[in-house]
Amino acid sequence: MSWAKKLSKPYRVDGGKKFRLKDFDPADVGHITSKKHAEELLQKGIAAMADLQGKLYAQHIWGVLLVFQAMDAAGKDGAVKHVMSGVNSQSCEAHAFKAPSSEELEHDYLWRVMPHVPERGHIGIFNRSYYEEVLVVRVHSSVLKNERIPQSLMGKDIWKERFQDINAFERYLSRNGIVIRKFFLHLSKEEQKRRFLARLDEPQKHWKFSDADVREREYWDDYMVAYEDMIAHTSTDAAPWYVVPADNKWFTRAVVAAAIVDTLEELNPSYPKLDAARLKQLQAARKILSKKNA
Repeated sequence: MSWAKKLSKPYRVDGGKKFRLKDFDPADVGHITSKKHAEELLQKGIAAMADLQGKLYAQHIWGVLLVFQAMDAAGKDGAVKHVMSGVNSQSCEAHAFKAPSSEELEHDYLWRVMPHVPERGHIGIFNRSYYEEVLVVRVHSSVLKNERIPQSLMGKDIWKERFQDINAFERYLSRNGIVIRKFFLHLSKEEQKRRFLARLDEPQKHWKFSDADVREREYWDDYMVAYEDMIAHTSTDAAPWYVVPADNKWFTRAVVAAAIVDTLEELNPSYPKLDAARLKQLQAARKILSKKNA
Protein backbone atom coordinates (compact mmCIF):
# COMPACT_ATOMS: atom_id res chain seq x y z
CA MET A 1 0.00 0.00 0.00
CA SER A 2 1.39 3.39 -0.98
CA TRP A 3 1.98 6.10 1.64
CA ALA A 4 -0.82 8.16 0.08
CA LYS A 5 -3.40 5.39 0.31
CA LYS A 6 -2.30 4.46 3.81
CA LEU A 7 -2.77 8.04 5.03
CA SER A 8 -6.06 8.79 3.27
CA LYS A 9 -7.93 5.47 3.29
CA PRO A 10 -9.15 5.64 6.94
CA TYR A 11 -11.11 8.78 6.05
CA ARG A 12 -12.71 7.48 2.87
CA VAL A 13 -16.35 6.49 3.20
CA ASP A 14 -16.93 3.29 1.26
CA GLY A 15 -20.57 2.24 1.25
CA GLY A 16 -22.34 5.05 3.04
CA LYS A 17 -25.35 3.20 4.45
CA LYS A 18 -23.66 2.53 7.80
CA PHE A 19 -21.97 5.93 7.94
CA ARG A 20 -22.20 7.84 11.22
CA LEU A 21 -20.50 11.21 11.60
CA LYS A 22 -19.89 10.55 15.30
CA ASP A 23 -17.45 7.80 14.31
CA PHE A 24 -15.06 10.44 12.94
CA ASP A 25 -13.13 12.59 15.41
CA PRO A 26 -12.47 16.15 14.13
CA ALA A 27 -9.27 16.23 16.22
CA ASP A 28 -7.90 12.94 14.92
CA VAL A 29 -4.32 13.05 13.60
CA GLY A 30 -3.99 9.38 12.71
CA HIS A 31 -0.41 8.13 12.95
CA ILE A 32 1.15 11.52 12.26
CA THR A 33 3.66 12.10 15.02
CA SER A 34 4.04 15.88 14.73
CA LYS A 35 3.18 19.00 12.76
CA LYS A 36 6.64 18.76 11.15
CA HIS A 37 5.90 15.19 10.06
CA ALA A 38 2.62 16.32 8.49
CA GLU A 39 4.39 19.13 6.63
CA GLU A 40 6.93 16.64 5.23
CA LEU A 41 4.09 14.45 3.96
CA LEU A 42 2.34 17.48 2.47
CA GLN A 43 5.48 18.47 0.56
CA LYS A 44 5.85 14.87 -0.62
CA GLY A 45 2.27 14.99 -1.83
CA ILE A 46 2.74 18.32 -3.60
CA ALA A 47 5.77 17.00 -5.48
CA ALA A 48 4.00 13.77 -6.48
CA MET A 49 0.91 15.71 -7.55
CA ALA A 50 2.94 18.03 -9.79
CA ASP A 51 4.48 15.05 -11.60
CA LEU A 52 1.18 13.19 -11.96
CA GLN A 53 -0.70 16.30 -13.09
CA GLY A 54 1.84 16.88 -15.84
CA LYS A 55 1.19 13.38 -17.15
CA LEU A 56 -2.59 13.76 -16.74
CA TYR A 57 -2.49 16.93 -18.85
CA ALA A 58 -0.25 15.42 -21.53
CA GLN A 59 -2.30 12.20 -21.75
CA HIS A 60 -5.50 14.26 -22.12
CA ILE A 61 -7.92 11.41 -21.34
CA TRP A 62 -9.14 11.83 -17.76
CA GLY A 63 -10.44 14.88 -15.91
CA VAL A 64 -10.50 15.16 -12.12
CA LEU A 65 -13.11 17.03 -10.08
CA LEU A 66 -12.40 17.80 -6.42
CA VAL A 67 -15.37 18.93 -4.29
CA PHE A 68 -14.89 20.66 -0.94
CA GLN A 69 -17.65 21.16 1.63
CA ALA A 70 -17.40 22.28 5.24
CA MET A 71 -18.77 24.50 7.94
CA ASP A 72 -17.38 28.04 8.08
CA ALA A 73 -13.75 28.38 9.27
CA ALA A 74 -12.95 24.72 8.56
CA GLY A 75 -10.05 25.74 6.31
CA LYS A 76 -11.28 24.98 2.78
CA ASP A 77 -9.50 27.95 1.21
CA GLY A 78 -6.26 27.23 3.01
CA ALA A 79 -6.38 23.54 2.13
CA VAL A 80 -6.87 24.31 -1.57
CA LYS A 81 -4.13 26.97 -1.51
CA HIS A 82 -1.51 24.77 0.18
CA VAL A 83 -2.35 21.37 -1.29
CA MET A 84 -2.58 22.62 -4.88
CA SER A 85 0.42 24.95 -4.63
CA GLY A 86 2.58 22.77 -6.86
CA VAL A 87 0.19 22.15 -9.75
CA ASN A 88 0.25 24.02 -13.04
CA SER A 89 -2.48 26.67 -12.92
CA GLN A 90 -2.88 26.33 -16.69
CA SER A 91 -4.62 23.01 -16.19
CA CYS A 92 -6.21 23.50 -12.78
CA GLU A 93 -9.25 25.72 -12.21
CA ALA A 94 -11.05 26.50 -8.94
CA HIS A 95 -14.60 27.76 -8.70
CA ALA A 96 -16.50 28.89 -5.63
CA PHE A 97 -20.27 28.63 -5.76
CA LYS A 98 -21.96 31.46 -3.89
CA ALA A 99 -25.70 32.00 -3.40
CA PRO A 100 -27.37 31.53 -6.82
CA SER A 101 -27.96 34.60 -8.95
CA SER A 102 -31.38 35.58 -10.30
CA GLU A 103 -30.43 34.04 -13.65
CA GLU A 104 -29.31 30.79 -12.00
CA LEU A 105 -32.56 30.58 -10.06
CA GLU A 106 -34.39 30.46 -13.38
CA HIS A 107 -32.77 27.06 -14.03
CA ASP A 108 -32.36 23.74 -12.29
CA TYR A 109 -29.68 23.75 -9.57
CA LEU A 110 -27.16 21.74 -11.61
CA TRP A 111 -27.38 24.13 -14.57
CA ARG A 112 -24.73 26.51 -13.24
CA VAL A 113 -22.32 23.68 -12.50
CA MET A 114 -21.84 22.21 -15.97
CA PRO A 115 -19.69 25.00 -17.49
CA HIS A 116 -17.16 24.49 -14.71
CA VAL A 117 -16.77 20.71 -14.94
CA PRO A 118 -13.08 20.14 -15.79
CA GLU A 119 -12.08 19.21 -19.30
CA ARG A 120 -9.88 16.22 -20.07
CA GLY A 121 -6.38 16.57 -18.70
CA HIS A 122 -7.49 19.16 -16.16
CA ILE A 123 -8.20 19.25 -12.43
CA GLY A 124 -11.28 21.20 -11.36
CA ILE A 125 -11.97 22.36 -7.81
CA PHE A 126 -15.40 23.20 -6.45
CA ASN A 127 -15.08 25.24 -3.24
CA ARG A 128 -18.64 24.57 -2.11
CA SER A 129 -20.79 23.03 -4.78
CA TYR A 130 -24.16 21.65 -5.82
CA TYR A 131 -24.17 19.93 -2.42
CA GLU A 132 -25.33 23.22 -0.93
CA GLU A 133 -28.71 22.14 -2.34
CA VAL A 134 -28.97 19.41 0.31
CA LEU A 135 -27.27 21.40 3.07
CA VAL A 136 -28.10 25.10 3.45
CA VAL A 137 -31.25 24.68 1.35
CA ARG A 138 -32.37 21.88 3.66
CA VAL A 139 -31.53 23.72 6.86
CA HIS A 140 -33.17 26.96 5.70
CA SER A 141 -36.50 26.19 4.07
CA SER A 142 -36.90 29.79 2.86
CA VAL A 143 -34.03 29.21 0.42
CA LEU A 144 -35.90 26.32 -1.18
CA LYS A 145 -38.94 28.53 -1.73
CA ASN A 146 -36.81 30.96 -3.74
CA GLU A 147 -36.12 28.21 -6.26
CA ARG A 148 -39.76 28.31 -7.36
CA ILE A 149 -40.06 24.57 -7.81
CA PRO A 150 -43.65 23.46 -8.52
CA GLN A 151 -45.36 22.70 -5.23
CA SER A 152 -46.42 19.26 -6.42
CA LEU A 153 -42.73 18.29 -6.68
CA MET A 154 -41.80 19.38 -3.16
CA GLY A 155 -42.90 16.29 -1.30
CA LYS A 156 -41.55 14.58 1.80
CA ASP A 157 -38.99 12.69 -0.28
CA ILE A 158 -37.40 15.75 -1.87
CA TRP A 159 -34.01 15.24 -0.19
CA LYS A 160 -33.93 11.55 -1.05
CA GLU A 161 -34.77 12.49 -4.64
CA ARG A 162 -32.02 15.09 -4.72
CA PHE A 163 -29.52 12.52 -3.48
CA GLN A 164 -30.62 10.24 -6.33
CA ASP A 165 -30.27 13.05 -8.87
CA ILE A 166 -26.80 13.98 -7.62
CA ASN A 167 -25.70 10.33 -7.71
CA ALA A 168 -26.97 10.08 -11.29
CA PHE A 169 -25.15 13.28 -12.25
CA GLU A 170 -21.88 12.07 -10.75
CA ARG A 171 -22.30 8.64 -12.32
CA TYR A 172 -22.79 10.37 -15.69
CA LEU A 173 -19.59 12.37 -15.24
CA SER A 174 -17.59 9.33 -14.13
CA ARG A 175 -18.80 7.33 -17.14
CA ASN A 176 -17.46 10.14 -19.32
CA GLY A 177 -13.99 10.11 -17.81
CA ILE A 178 -14.38 12.70 -15.04
CA VAL A 179 -13.08 11.24 -11.78
CA ILE A 180 -14.73 12.74 -8.69
CA ARG A 181 -13.39 12.93 -5.15
CA LYS A 182 -15.25 14.80 -2.41
CA PHE A 183 -13.94 16.19 0.86
CA PHE A 184 -15.92 17.13 3.95
CA LEU A 185 -13.56 19.01 6.26
CA HIS A 186 -14.93 17.91 9.62
CA LEU A 187 -14.53 20.73 12.14
CA SER A 188 -15.71 20.63 15.75
CA LYS A 189 -18.02 23.34 17.05
CA GLU A 190 -15.47 24.20 19.74
CA GLU A 191 -12.65 24.69 17.23
CA GLN A 192 -14.89 26.80 15.01
CA LYS A 193 -15.58 29.08 17.99
CA ARG A 194 -11.85 29.37 18.69
CA ARG A 195 -11.14 30.34 15.08
CA PHE A 196 -13.95 32.90 15.01
CA LEU A 197 -12.56 34.52 18.17
CA ALA A 198 -9.09 34.54 16.61
CA ARG A 199 -10.49 36.44 13.63
CA LEU A 200 -11.91 39.02 16.00
CA ASP A 201 -8.61 39.30 17.88
CA GLU A 202 -6.53 39.91 14.76
CA PRO A 203 -7.35 43.07 12.73
CA GLN A 204 -5.92 41.56 9.55
CA LYS A 205 -8.50 38.79 9.78
CA HIS A 206 -11.54 40.98 10.43
CA TRP A 207 -12.46 40.83 6.74
CA LYS A 208 -13.03 37.10 7.10
CA PHE A 209 -15.67 37.54 9.79
CA SER A 210 -19.37 37.79 9.07
CA ASP A 211 -22.30 38.17 11.45
CA ALA A 212 -23.95 35.37 9.51
CA ASP A 213 -21.18 33.03 10.71
CA VAL A 214 -22.37 33.42 14.29
CA ARG A 215 -26.04 33.04 13.36
CA GLU A 216 -25.34 29.81 11.48
CA ARG A 217 -23.87 28.28 14.65
CA GLU A 218 -27.41 28.18 16.01
CA TYR A 219 -28.18 25.58 13.35
CA TRP A 220 -25.09 23.44 14.03
CA ASP A 221 -27.02 20.29 14.96
CA ASP A 222 -29.26 20.66 11.90
CA TYR A 223 -26.22 20.96 9.67
CA MET A 224 -24.61 17.88 11.20
CA VAL A 225 -27.78 15.87 10.48
CA ALA A 226 -27.79 17.18 6.92
CA TYR A 227 -24.10 16.37 6.38
CA GLU A 228 -24.48 12.87 7.78
CA ASP A 229 -27.48 12.13 5.60
CA MET A 230 -25.77 13.61 2.55
CA ILE A 231 -22.59 11.57 2.95
CA ALA A 232 -24.51 8.38 3.76
CA HIS A 233 -26.55 8.69 0.55
CA THR A 234 -23.98 10.08 -1.90
CA SER A 235 -20.68 8.39 -1.08
CA THR A 236 -20.33 5.93 -3.95
CA ASP A 237 -17.57 3.91 -5.57
CA ALA A 238 -17.51 6.41 -8.44
CA ALA A 239 -17.56 9.50 -6.23
CA PRO A 240 -16.53 8.76 -2.64
CA TRP A 241 -16.50 11.20 0.25
CA TYR A 242 -13.51 11.70 2.51
CA VAL A 243 -14.39 12.88 6.02
CA VAL A 244 -11.19 14.71 6.88
CA PRO A 245 -10.53 15.80 10.48
CA ALA A 246 -10.20 19.58 10.39
CA ASP A 247 -9.36 20.70 13.93
CA ASN A 248 -5.67 20.64 12.96
CA LYS A 249 -5.08 22.33 9.62
CA TRP A 250 -1.66 20.73 9.16
CA PHE A 251 -3.24 17.27 9.34
CA THR A 252 -6.17 18.21 7.10
CA ARG A 253 -3.84 19.35 4.33
CA ALA A 254 -1.69 16.23 4.52
CA VAL A 255 -4.73 13.94 4.22
CA VAL A 256 -6.28 15.88 1.33
CA ALA A 257 -2.97 15.84 -0.55
CA ALA A 258 -2.60 12.11 0.04
CA ALA A 259 -6.14 11.40 -1.21
CA ILE A 260 -5.53 13.35 -4.43
CA VAL A 261 -2.18 11.64 -5.02
CA ASP A 262 -3.79 8.25 -4.43
CA THR A 263 -6.51 9.10 -6.96
CA LEU A 264 -4.00 10.18 -9.60
CA GLU A 265 -1.83 7.13 -8.96
CA GLU A 266 -4.86 4.89 -9.55
CA LEU A 267 -5.37 6.56 -12.93
CA ASN A 268 -1.69 5.89 -13.68
CA PRO A 269 -1.35 8.63 -16.32
CA SER A 270 1.62 8.60 -18.65
CA TYR A 271 3.15 10.77 -21.31
CA PRO A 272 1.95 9.84 -24.81
CA LYS A 273 4.20 7.53 -26.78
CA LEU A 274 5.12 8.94 -30.16
CA ASP A 275 4.86 6.90 -33.32
CA ALA A 276 7.68 6.50 -35.82
CA ALA A 277 6.40 9.29 -38.08
CA ARG A 278 6.31 11.81 -35.25
CA LEU A 279 9.76 10.80 -34.03
CA LYS A 280 11.06 11.35 -37.56
CA GLN A 281 9.57 14.86 -37.52
CA LEU A 282 11.31 15.62 -34.25
CA GLN A 283 14.61 14.42 -35.62
CA ALA A 284 14.17 16.68 -38.64
CA ALA A 285 13.41 19.62 -36.35
CA ARG A 286 16.55 18.93 -34.33
CA LYS A 287 18.62 18.81 -37.49
CA ILE A 288 17.31 22.22 -38.57
CA LEU A 289 17.82 23.82 -35.15
CA SER A 290 21.35 22.41 -34.94
CA LYS A 291 22.48 24.44 -37.91
CA LYS A 292 24.57 27.49 -37.07
CA ASN A 293 22.30 29.98 -38.85
CA ALA A 294 19.03 28.50 -37.61
